[in-house]
Amino acid sequence: MSTGSAARNCPFDFAEALEFDPVLRHLMTDEPVARIRLPYGEGDAWLVTGYDDVRTVTTDRRFSRHAVIGRDFPRMTPEPIVQAEAINVMDPPASSRLRSLVSKGFAADHLERMRARTQLVVDELLDQMAEHGSPADLMEHLAHPLPLITICEVLEIPEADRAQLRGHARTMMDVGLDNKAAAVRAKAELRSYFATLTARRREHPGEDLISALATARDGDEILDAQELTVMAMVLLITGQDTTTYEIGNLAYTLLTRPAELARLREHPGLLPQAIQELLRFIPFRKGVGIPRVATEDVELSGVTIRAGDIVHVSYLTANRDARKFERPDELDLDRTTPSHMTFGWGAHHCLGAPLAAIELEIALGTLLARFPELTLAKAAEEIRWNTTSIWRYPLALPVTW
Repeated sequence: MSTGSAARNCPFDFAEALEFDPVLRHLMTDEPVARIRLPYGEGDAWLVTGYDDVRTVTTDRRFSRHAVIGRDFPRMTPEPIVQAEAINVMDPPASSRLRSLVSKGFAADHLERMRARTQLVVDELLDQMAEHGSPADLMEHLAHPLPLITICEVLEIPEADRAQLRGHARTMMDVGLDNKAAAVRAKAELRSYFATLTARRREHPGEDLISALATARDGDEILDAQELTVMAMVLLITGQDTTTYEIGNLAYTLLTRPAELARLREHPGLLPQAIQELLRFIPFRKGVGIPRVATEDVELSGVTIRAGDIVHVSYLTANRDARKFERPDELDLDRTTPSHMTFGWGAHHCLGAPLAAIELEIALGTLLARFPELTLAKAAEEIRWNTTSIWRYPLALPVTW
């Protein structure tokens, strides 16, 4: 049994296309439970990288997300992205109550409406791309506008407000130290906007997701005003940027793998399964997200984590764990098990995952059907990648057809 050695300094700034971060690869292979130091926050943290250990940390009540509140925890961004009342820093049973209420907003009938609406938006965006003519930037014509339009329509956010809200969300994701004051301001402005909007929807509910959340009941339980405000913010932030970047990443991955692309064109019914494998395979972010705190001493893979220690997990490494996945570094469109961890795990599995899956499926499926000759308009090594945010994605994806 060991309590670990000196902390390794981990800026997690690797951003070469969608290659796997060599530091993460070293840790998952040689130090599956490691002491790390991150760019921001106080002190060191543990990083847990194996699939089974990640599953333990994300499901075992001895690890608490809520206990990070009020701590200057080690992290990737100068200002913590999380808010004290957000569902993603709650533990069961408090989070279970909120998840149960929020999941009513993603019920089957709501999702079907979202699917129909998403198809219309994708058709319209691809019409505009066709009109623009070849070559065109897939990020500009599809990946950027689609998730923003979809989540804003689902939340019924007025069109005039959308660009500014997107700007605030982006500012919060920037990893630069000189961005801290702007990130604090962006967070406060988003919060103030949604406090007003959610209060209005509670008073005059419509057909949108915020109204569904404002009026959702689980027995006598409803979301209080602060919970509703923060939940709407979380939905806006997580409901647009991550899906934007994944549309770009999935399209790039397929366009640089002709055999897999040809197979999907030939067998479009494979697409939902293929998307799950692409989500497993692609390292979609840098480093780590929101940590947990050990509430008592716990041993993981022969290492003792002490009560009070901060613990991060890596879903990226869990998705490449050779003890779980055969040939983990290969993209295998026939792979169906085990489940990937890209949407998180346990009590914090992403509630919006069904909506993200719908958007990815419709965006890619329609794109491939509509443009059977689609190829990259530049050599893969000429594509430029984001380096300033926690997310990894192509800044532009020029395509021709």
